[in-house]
Amino acid sequence: MADSTADGVERRLPTDEARELLALVRDIARREIAPHAAEEEAAGRFPRELFALLSRSGLLGLPYDPEYGGGGQPYEVYLQVLEELAAARLTVGLGASVHTLSCHALAGFGTDEQRAAHLPAMLGGGLLGAYCLSEPSAGSDAAALRTRAVREADGDWVIDGTKAWITHGGIADFCTVMARTGGPGARGITAFLVPGDAPGLSAAPPERKMGMKGSPTAQLHFDGVRVADDRRLGAEGQGFAIALDALDSGRLGIAACAVGLARAALDEAVSYARERRQFGRPIADFQGLRFLLADMATQVEAGRALYLEAARLRDEGRAFGRCAAMAKLFCTDAAMRVTTDAVQVLGGYGYTADFPVERYLREAKMLQIVEGTNQIQRVVIARHLVGPESR
Repeated sequence: MADSTADGVERRLPTDEARELLALVRDIARREIAPHAAEEEAAGRFPRELFALLSRSGLLGLPYDPEYGGGGQPYEVYLQVLEELAAARLTVGLGASVHTLSCHALAGFGTDEQRAAHLPAMLGGGLLGAYCLSEPSAGSDAAALRTRAVREADGDWVIDGTKAWITHGGIADFCTVMARTGGPGARGITAFLVPGDAPGLSAAPPERKMGMKGSPTAQLHFDGVRVADDRRLGAEGQGFAIALDALDSGRLGIAACAVGLARAALDEAVSYARERRQFGRPIADFQGLRFLLADMATQVEAGRALYLEAARLRDEGRAFGRCAAMAKLFCTDAAMRVTTDAVQVLGGYGYTADFPVERYLREAKMLQIVEGTNQIQRVVIARHLVGPESR
């Protein structure tokens, strides 16, 4: 089943329900997101009320089990929803992806009792999540994290440490936190579900970023945060495996957001090229610019094809980690190229805040870094090809 987008491209969707869902998302994006994006990003405002709307609309739990309030949608559909949200405003698309990532540990590794107790509110109750893995001294080397959880005599856990680069830091209602409960290395890490208002949990001032100013990114400080054992997710020492499992899926979310951002830049460039006249005719008539636009469009379409291939592997229950790393690498690099070229198409106007492409360029850079830098993606891909590095 095909679905025509605004630019005439036919997309394959698996069901009528999926087609209707994407139409709903495009309507929300057109009416509620895009008109306010430039103003709110310039002011550094996070659209919390919009996320409440997305939650009520069932768009923050799409890939999860309907039994717990999820949408029961395959990743093939969920990722195309993220692309639409990100095309309207990256803060929204990325925020939805991070929220989904924050629910992954509970949905995939929690007990039935834990899922019944917490997941409905997380998926459709207006809550917003944060995913807490990175630390000031443990970014790409996440297994070196130092935040520690110590079990007390009464069975509760007490968490101390600092997490860094946390999307929704300071505003999240719940946090999925990886903390060290054992010895050094990956096997000593355990996952916990921590309430956002837990005593002892505080946020540093948001980072001052070059882009994504409407999306708060902050360090989170855990100072004697007490968590009951029934908020431990999975077995002790399983946390790093849970984190990696989540990141494979999360990288697909970043890839889809990157394609949405690149598509927005392409659309702006095409529109400008059709309207801007030089030497008595539209600049879209000049072959050099036409070739540039053609290359930009090819990057967008290739990126979408790659993330959808990874999504379909995931939906079929097949190994998709290598393809997910490729999708994250290619799509985010493509977003950087396409947004850079969009600025070039607009010339001097592209360098001003009067047009959105300069913002798209600043936002694209971030996508090459989050949820595993693109250098890390190359490491992952190479390991699949030729095995781990010699020691």
